[in-house]
Amino acid sequence: MGNEYLIKINESVNELFYTIEQRMSDDDMIRIRSAYELAKEAHKNQKRKTGEPYIIHPIAVARIVAEEFELGANPIMAAFLHDVVEDTHYTLDDIKERFGDDVAFLVGVVTKQKKAEYNQSKQIDNYRQILASVQFDVRAILIKLADRLHNMRTLDSMKPDKQMKIAGETDYFYAPLANRLGMYHVKTELENLSFRFRCPREYYFLENLMEKEKTENQSRIDAFISKMEYILKENNIRARTEIRYRMPYSMWRKMNSMECDFQHVDGKHYVRIVYEASGIMEEKYISLKIYSVLTDYFKEKPGSVSNYINAPKENGYQSFHLKLLCDNGNWEEIHISSERMVRNSRLGCAAERTESNLKSWLDKFKSVLEDVAYNSEMDYMDGVTSSFYNDDILVFTPDGKGIILSKGATAIDFAYEVHSKIGEQAVYARINGKLSSVKTELHRGDCVEIGTNEQSEPDEDWLDCVKTYKAKRHLRQFFRNQPMLKYIRCNCCHPLPGDEVIGFKDVNGKITLHTRNCSSAIRMASRQGDSIVAVNFEPDDRFLYPVRIQIRGVDRYHILSDVIECITDKLKLSIDSLHTETIDRIVECYIDFKVHSREDLDYVITLISDIVGVDEAYCVNIE
Repeated sequence: MGNEYLIKINESVNELFYTIEQRMSDDDMIRIRSAYELAKEAHKNQKRKTGEPYIIHPIAVARIVAEEFELGANPIMAAFLHDVVEDTHYTLDDIKERFGDDVAFLVGVVTKQKKAEYNQSKQIDNYRQILASVQFDVRAILIKLADRLHNMRTLDSMKPDKQMKIAGETDYFYAPLANRLGMYHVKTELENLSFRFRCPREYYFLENLMEKEKTENQSRIDAFISKMEYILKENNIRARTEIRYRMPYSMWRKMNSMECDFQHVDGKHYVRIVYEASGIMEEKYISLKIYSVLTDYFKEKPGSVSNYINAPKENGYQSFHLKLLCDNGNWEEIHISSERMVRNSRLGCAAERTESNLKSWLDKFKSVLEDVAYNSEMDYMDGVTSSFYNDDILVFTPDGKGIILSKGATAIDFAYEVHSKIGEQAVYARINGKLSSVKTELHRGDCVEIGTNEQSEPDEDWLDCVKTYKAKRHLRQFFRNQPMLKYIRCNCCHPLPGDEVIGFKDVNGKITLHTRNCSSAIRMASRQGDSIVAVNFEPDDRFLYPVRIQIRGVDRYHILSDVIECITDKLKLSIDSLHTETIDRIVECYIDFKVHSREDLDYVITLISDIVGVDEAYCVNIE
C-alpha cells in the first residue's frame, strides 16, 4: 500500500473517530476502533476497481452511517465490517464472538447469501433479505443505503454494462426505498447518480440548462429573498432563507410528466424559510405567522397551500408550502420549515428513532412486505416498489378520516384502502360532492364518498387504472377466482352459446370457437382441417356475452321506453350503451347489452320486432 493511500486512509478514519468521539462513550470507541482494525486486516490485500485499497470503501460507508445518518456505535461497526464475511475468510460467528449478536445480525443482513439456485434472481433474493430485516428495525437497511450511496458516488471506475446494472438497481429499488424512509437527500442523490450513469448525455444537458437558469435568475431571486428577509425581520421573526434548485433527474421527470420542454417546466427551484421552535405547537404558530406576514406583502397563488405540518406525508415529511407572486410576475414556491423538519427530511426515519414514532410506520411496512411475499399472483418486486410511493396524497372520508394514497391513485384505490368489500362493490364516487366515475384520479385534500351495490362486481379495466398495491392485489385475486371460459371466441363472428359452432385447436391445446358460417372458419377448415374439434357450446348462467342490435322504425311517443323494457324488464339484462338518432321521423337506434345465449338474443329481437312502429331489428357486429 503506497504512502499516498496510507495518508488518505489515516486522515479519513481519524476524522471519523474525532467526529463520533463527541457523542460516543469510551467503551463504544474502543469497540468501534477494534471493528475498524479487523476490517483493515481482513481487506488488506484487496483493491477496488479504481486500484485503491479496498478498506477505503468500508471507511466511507462508516462515515456516511455515522456523519450523514447519525447512527450509533453498532451500525458504525457493522458498516466497517459489512463486506468482511462476503469477501474474506472471516465468518459471522467470528463477528458475533468479537462484537456481539447485534453487530453480527446487521452484518448478516447486508451480506449477500451465496446459493446454488435463486428463487427468481440473485438481485431479488438480496432485496428480500434486506427487506426482511424490517421486522427487527431499519438500521440494516440504512447501512445498505450507505453502502449503495458510496458505490454510486464512485461508479465512474466501472464498465458501462456494470454501471447500468448498478444504476438500474438504484433507480428501481434503493432510491424509492430511501424516499419511503423519508430520507429525501439520499433519495435525490441516488436518483441523480443513477440518471447520470444511465443517461449521461441527457443528464449533462439538463445540468447545463440548470446552471444557465441559475445565472440568468440570480439577481431576481436575490432581490425577492432580500425583500422576504426584510419583511420577516420587521415582524420580529428570526429565520434563515435559502434557495434550493431541483436536480437534473427531477427536471427530467417533470418534463416527461408535463410533456413539455425545459423552458416550460415550473418549479425549477424553491425558497426555504427555516426557523427555530421548541415544539410542534410553536412550529404551527410560527409557520402560520410567517405565512400571514408574507401574504400581507405578496400575492398568494390560489390553491397553492399544502399544509404538511398538520397532515404529514406517510414517510413523515413535514413543511408548509405555498406560492407567492414576485415583482416580475413569476410565482415563487416557498417551503416554511422548522430546523427539526429540515433535519428530519435529511435523516428520515433515522432522525427520531423511538419505538412510538416508528411503530405505526414499521407495522404498515411489514404488513405490506408479508402480504407481497405470500401472494404469488403479483411479482414480488413490483409489489414492493408499488408500496414505496414516489409521492403520496392525503384524501378524506366524509367523516374526516385521512387516507394516504400514492400520487395518481383513483377512487377505486381509495375504496380498497377503506375496506376490500367497499372496493369490490363500488359503483360510483362522490368527490367533493360531485358525482364521478370510480376511475377518477384523486388529488390531495379531496373528500371522497364511495357508492356501493351488493350486486356489483369489479370491471376488468379497473386493473389498468389502480396505483396502490392493495387494490391491485385484491383485484387480481378477485379475477383469478372468477370462472374461466374454456374456449376462446373468434373476434370476427363472436359465437354465442346455442350457435352452431366449430372449434380449432392450436399447438398449445387452446380451442378457438367459430360459427360454422364464419369466413375465417371456412378458410381454416380448408387449410388446417386436422385441427378441427367438435364442441358443444352450451349456455352457462355464470357468463354473459356482449352483443349489439340495430333498430329502425317510425318515431312515436314512448317507442324508446318500449324497446328498453324488452331488455331490462322482460329479460332482466343491463344495457351498456344506447345511441339513438331521429331524422325526418325515422328513428335509428343501436343498443349494446349482454346475453347468456343465442336464445336470449333471438328472444329480445323478436320482442322488439313486435313493437308498434319498429320496422326492423337485427344483430350487428361490435367492432
